[in-house]
Amino acid sequence: MKAFEYVRPSTIREAIELVATNPKAQFIAGGTNLIDLMKHGIAAPEKLVDINHLPLKKIEKRDDFLRIGALVLNSEVASHKRVLASHPLLAQALNAGASGQLRNMATVGGNLLQRTRCPYFYDRAFPCNKRIPGSGCGALGGINRMHAIFGVPEKPDPKSCIAVHPSDLSVALSALEATVLVQGHRGERQIPMADFYRLPNNRPEQDTTLSNGELITAVEIPDAVFQKHVHYLKVRDRASYAFALVSVAAALDIDQNRIKTARLSMGGVAHKPWRLFDAEKMLTGQAVSETVFRQAAEAAMQGARAFEHNAYKLRVAPNAIVQALKLAAGLS
Repeated sequence: MKAFEYVRPSTIREAIELVATNPKAQFIAGGTNLIDLMKHGIAAPEKLVDINHLPLKKIEKRDDFLRIGALVLNSEVASHKRVLASHPLLAQALNAGASGQLRNMATVGGNLLQRTRCPYFYDRAFPCNKRIPGSGCGALGGINRMHAIFGVPEKPDPKSCIAVHPSDLSVALSALEATVLVQGHRGERQIPMADFYRLPNNRPEQDTTLSNGELITAVEIPDAVFQKHVHYLKVRDRASYAFALVSVAAALDIDQNRIKTARLSMGGVAHKPWRLFDAEKMLTGQAVSETVFRQAAEAAMQGARAFEHNAYKLRVAPNAIVQALKLAAGLS
């Protein structure tokens, strides 16, 4: 790990200016991912800007949405009475992620900004376009068992990236159509979750649409009717402290056994949380049944492409969608 300067600004504005004016400065809160990246030599900030004491730690109801500050700990969100009452899908997703110790350190903003866990990103002996743009993708010709099946080019080339985003929280927030609030030296803006993450395209090193120096201040989740029929299903190699091979966030509004509204998002399958819009449309207005769920899962898999070692995801993913919907609907 390289030496770095540590600073602790007293205001949000000061913190933003410190990072916006220095491309080698980074914000740090819980540090559960950044410190690992620094230890591996993947991140080497010259200045760490500690934001832990800034006033971004509230969970509060405002008008027709719930606002969660960027510095609220994952464990606090997962156990908060208002979250459990109005958005239990968030709690399920957070409790499925990491370990209890990490959830007690990791923040909401940091969770959204964590980097991929692709082994080729972490191992500097291999090429990685996300780590060094233009160097190549070790996963394309390597062991790509954990990698993407959606949002990948039909004919990947050496400049491609097929890594997946590891956040469970982001998958639930995607399904709940949350908004990310950010503040930069040019002011504040609101970014819908659908626009917060990028597909790799020709800039795989950029995970999000944030500009340099922009700080996540909160996420806002609109009020909805998804309190009862929700489920977060995470398929992984082991039950504790493992990242998703495939995950599904399912939220249904059911009235007299008929689906009025559906929200579905997947993790472990793309460079960003993958909303299943076609499946949602197919489910809307339908009677609850496993047959309908399987039809929706089939629609969701259109456009999926596998590589040598992750073809199993083409079978696991639709089954996971069906199971998540069954559990959300109370069929199993």
